Amino acid sequence: QLQLRSQMKNKTMAMAMADPTKQVTMPTNRLSLCFRASILSILVSNCQVVRAFTTPSASTSQLPPIKAAVIVPGFLTGRDEFQPLAESLIARGIPSVVIPMPNWHWIPCIGGRSMRPVLERIDVAVRHLAASDGDITAIPDVGYSLVDCWNDFWTNPGGVAEVGGTSDPDQYPIVEPRGTFPAAGDPKGRVAIIGHSAGGWISRVYLSKRNYGGKIYGGSDLIHSVVTLGSPLGNAPGAAFAGVGWCNKEALAPGVRGLAVAGKGFPGDSSGEFTQNCYSFCCKDGTDGTGYDGDGVTPVHSSLHFEGAEKLIIDDCAHFAWTDVFGGSIIAPDLTEKYREKGGYWYGSDGKIDEWASWLLDM
Repeated sequence: QLQLRSQMKNKTMAMAMADPTKQVTMPTNRLSLCFRASILSILVSNCQVVRAFTTPSASTSQLPPIKAAVIVPGFLTGRDEFQPLAESLIARGIPSVVIPMPNWHWIPCIGGRSMRPVLERIDVAVRHLAASDGDITAIPDVGYSLVDCWNDFWTNPGGVAEVGGTSDPDQYPIVEPRGTFPAAGDPKGRVAIIGHSAGGWISRVYLSKRNYGGKIYGGSDLIHSVVTLGSPLGNAPGAAFAGVGWCNKEALAPGVRGLAVAGKGFPGDSSGEFTQNCYSFCCKDGTDGTGYDGDGVTPVHSSLHFEGAEKLIIDDCAHFAWTDVFGGSIIAPDLTEKYREKGGYWYGSDGKIDEWASWLLDM
């Protein structure tokens, strides 16, 4: 599967090198979900940019709330995978839009490196949604080519390889992500942000008014509510959790509501090796993961580790729709079977979404 992925990437890279000005779109299909799960398994066992934004001013914190939300997908997933969730929220009266990125835009961040490439895309979505008073059709695409991705991959700092000389977010050298990020007008209000899995802790970075890799995003001036869904929010060893530890140096910003959502019903001692290893990966004490419950990927205690946020635990709720993941039964056979036995529910399922989405409606 990874060999096939490599062949596909080589073909599209050749097209990009033939015409560097051409935007080449990587295919999004069920294979991409398998690629995401495969990378997760592995983790467990001088750049130019068109600058468009300044950081928010203090006065924006007085803006009125807008009933609209920006969705930040989890690691190695993108807009296509989370469009169904956006449509479900729209049907419930919450206009929602996924940040403008396909799953391959994650490539420069692989290995626990700086999340600035993702943060720039969050900034585009949040600012345009706030400037348009919640018009989800007003979110522009980001200009990004495979050549941009290739350069970002080699220069984006941090991670296990300590690109730029460090894995500490506070010591990241200033390396601007490549791409064209369209400017937005003045904000008319503040919106909500919903982060799934890694998208949750990255959303917390966006809220912060501390310097992250050379930029202060200060998203708390443009966000009225944040929801994290099965996000690894607790400190744990390793470069992959350096960004999480950076977030945990501060509580939720005043004036921003928070809801940390955890799923349970997939114990580490009976949901297979994949789940056991994921739980162990998320634990700071180095345990083997068998003593924890969670959504099959993130244990409950890690999903709820969000100072200043309200907490919600959803029974029999999986991290993702495992039966929709091509190769899921090979990568995580026990977890996939248990997911099926429990009715096939995850955070974005109709049977579970109302349990946390109702909190957003209650502003």
